[in-house]
Amino acid sequence: MPNASQKPITVLMICMGNICRSPLAHGVFEQLVSQANLTDKIAVDSAGTHFYHSGCSPDERSIAVAKTHGLDISTQRARQLCPQDFHDFDYLCVMDNRNLRDATSLAPTPELSQKLTLFMDYSQDPWNETEIPDPYTGGDEGFEHVYQLVLSASKGLLKTIQETNGV
Repeated sequence: MPNASQKPITVLMICMGNICRSPLAHGVFEQLVSQANLTDKIAVDSAGTHFYHSGCSPDERSIAVAKTHGLDISTQRARQLCPQDFHDFDYLCVMDNRNLRDATSLAPTPELSQKLTLFMDYSQDPWNETEIPDPYTGGDEGFEHVYQLVLSASKGLLKTIQETNGV
């Protein structure tokens, strides 16, 4: 088990613009880590494969759905995935196949691109989805669905990290 002086296990949530799915995943996973009393052992952040919204707050609909579930993600700011992230993060969780391809193209080496995984691969619940859909152009109900998928995948990721790393 890691001691207090060891570097925390790091997780990066990735979507396209870093304003809808990945900030929600960031907030949900951070809440689960806190509830498990592992904030000193696991750190989380989020990023987007594109720069469209760099510096912006999460989408108001993501903020709203997070708030209904007791989360405040309003202070997060969008940023673009960069090559250094592949060195800095242990787990790089991507929301869909398109962004998996885009993130792979940003990896500094083929070996580092192997850290990328589809976030839904961690879900242990019986969802039909293998990707977390982008709710940006849809209605509010899409954000609640994304929240449920993110929660499921977050629980599975936390369990995987705990089992793999002994935390």
